[in-house]
Amino acid sequence: MNMVQKVEHWGDVHHAKWLDAVRIILGIIILGKGISFISQTNVQQDWLLQNNGFGFSSLAAMVIIHIVAFVHIVGGALIIMGLVTRFAVVIQIPILLGAIFFVNATRGLSFVNSELWLSVIVCMLLIMFWVVGSGPFSVDHWMKVHSPNYKAE
Repeated sequence: MNMVQKVEHWGDVHHAKWLDAVRIILGIIILGKGISFISQTNVQQDWLLQNNGFGFSSLAAMVIIHIVAFVHIVGGALIIMGLVTRFAVVIQIPILLGAIFFVNATRGLSFVNSELWLSVIVCMLLIMFWVVGSGPFSVDHWMKVHSPNYKAE
């Protein structure tokens, strides 16, 4: 058993059932952020074009916005269902790190910046669910119990 398999096994064995409610709430938050992102593309595009030092074109900014929105919407839905949860949280982590360091940190590191704290908490929860997995109330668990050949992650 390699190290990743040992961590996955430990997470599966030590997963408290109440964490599934936290996982579902986390998925709803991420899904909501994805919907918010896609519904405010002009605001996001203006921010990317004005407040970055990367020199994005408007086309590149729109591509980034749509990729982030797609990953949040699909990843949030997967996290809510508990389907390939470890994969779904891994694809969210780079986006949240970008939100913490490039978006929210530019607005100031203060207790008033609630978006920063939400991003930090969501990122920590994503890392936690990367370790502990989806839990007993998930599609992954149901598939593992009902299909002997299923491998969730």
